[in-house]
Amino acid sequence: MSVAEEVLSKEEIQRYSRHLVLPEFGLEGQRKLKASRVLIVGAGGLGSPAGLYLAAAGIGTIGLADFDVVDLSNLQRQIIHTTSDVGRSKLQSAKESLLALNPHVNVKLHEGRLTSANAMDILRGYDIVVDGTDNFPTRYLVSDAAVLLGKPYVYGSIFRFDGQVSVFDATAGPCYRCLYPAPPPPGMVPSCAEGGVLGVLPGIIGSMQALEAIKLITAIGQPLIGRLLLFDALQMTARTLTLQKDLRCLLCGPAPTITELIDYEEFCGGGSSSPQHATSSSDITAEELKSRLDNGEKLFLLDVREPHEHDIANLGGYLIPLNQLPTRLGELDPSSEIIVHCKLGGRSAKAAEILLEHGFTRVRNLAGGIDRWAEKVDPAMPRY
Repeated sequence: MSVAEEVLSKEEIQRYSRHLVLPEFGLEGQRKLKASRVLIVGAGGLGSPAGLYLAAAGIGTIGLADFDVVDLSNLQRQIIHTTSDVGRSKLQSAKESLLALNPHVNVKLHEGRLTSANAMDILRGYDIVVDGTDNFPTRYLVSDAAVLLGKPYVYGSIFRFDGQVSVFDATAGPCYRCLYPAPPPPGMVPSCAEGGVLGVLPGIIGSMQALEAIKLITAIGQPLIGRLLLFDALQMTARTLTLQKDLRCLLCGPAPTITELIDYEEFCGGGSSSPQHATSSSDITAEELKSRLDNGEKLFLLDVREPHEHDIANLGGYLIPLNQLPTRLGELDPSSEIIVHCKLGGRSAKAAEILLEHGFTRVRNLAGGIDRWAEKVDPAMPRY
C-alpha cells in the first residue's frame, strides 16, 4: 500500500496526535510511518527500546529476528521482557509487548539464526534494517546484506558505559565496512556478557536508533549518514565523527569484490583456524573437572577473569587476569596440569593459547567457563 493510500482511523489520529501537531511531521509523516516496514535484528538490549518506540510511533510493520530465549540476566536492560517471560522465546515475548503497546502495528517474526542462506530473503521485505546484534558475524552479515539490497542500515553498539550510533547507506554515504573493513581478532573485544554493560545504556542507544529510523522514513531532520555518534554515559558527553566513503571498500567501493554473502563465522575468526578452535582439543568439561577433583587429582586451576568477577563466584583457583598473563607467566609451574577458566570460555581459550606458545604443554580450557560449572555441577553458585 502506498503512503497516499494509508488512512488513519479516528483512534489512530488520537493515538498519534502529538506527532500530527508537529508542523514538520503532520498527517503525511504519520502516513509514511504506517506504510513503512522496519526489521529489527535482535530482540535484546538494543532491540527492546528500538522496538517499543517504533511500535509506539506507529510503524506499519515491524519485523523481529532472534533465536534466543529470555534469561534472568537479560532483564537488567532488555525492557521489552518481564520476569514472567524468563525461559520463553524472546520473539514471542517481544511481540506480545509491542502489540500490547500498539495493536495497530503488524509484528512479523523471523525465528532462528540469520545466515548467508536466508538473510537476503528476509531483509528484502523491509525498508530499513535496525541493528540490535551483539556479535560480529551477524553484524557483518546484516550490514553486507543491506548494502547488496540497497537498504539503509541503522547501526548501534554498546559496551560497558559507551555506545555508538550511525546510519550506513551505501547509496548516499559510507557502509559499515568503510569504517570497519575487518573485525577485531577473536577474543580482543569481550562480549557484554563478559565485559558488562550499564543497563540504561542500551535504552539510550536503542532509542537513538529508533529516532534515526523515523527520520529516514519521514525525511525530517538530518540522519547520521556519514557520521558516527560516540556516547559516553559516565561523562554524559556525545561527539560526532565525520565518516567518508572508502574508495577501496571491497563492498561499496567503485570496484567491489564482495558481490554476495560470505561465510561470516570464518570471516570473523570463528573457523577452524581461530585461536579458540586451535585449543578446543584440550577442552575439559565441567563434569570431567568435577570428577577429577573428586578423585583427588592434582590440578592447578587458573582463573583469568577480573578481580570483581572473582568476588562474585569462583572455584578457588589462582587469579591472573588475562591482560596480565603474559607478564606473570613466572608465577606458574610448567610441569603442572593447568586448567584455565573464565566466565564463558572465550578468554580462557586465549589464555590457553598464550600458555601453549610459551612452552606450557599440560594446558586445558574449561569449556563454557565457570558459568557451565554453575549450570552443570554447582547450581548453588551465582551466575552472572
